Amino acid sequence: MKAIVNVYLKNGVLDPQGKAVHHALGSLGFLGVKDVRIGKQIVLELEATDEQKAREEVQEMSETLLANTVIEDFNIEIV
Repeated sequence: MKAIVNVYLKNGVLDPQGKAVHHALGSLGFLGVKDVRIGKQIVLELEATDEQKAREEVQEMSETLLANTVIEDFNIEIV
């Protein structure tokens, strides 16, 4: 079973990397982009066979290590 964790900055948290990419896109002629936010994606290969148990475990991993919950939000997809 595979889990995908998408981690991204909370609304209101400054994203200087996103601003730099937004500026660069504009410089390259991509003018239709309103905003850019940069995040990260973590893909975990799990031994678990029960989807609910896997989700709970990945939730705990995310809150403990994978995301800084003070400034980041995350979502989990089990595939």
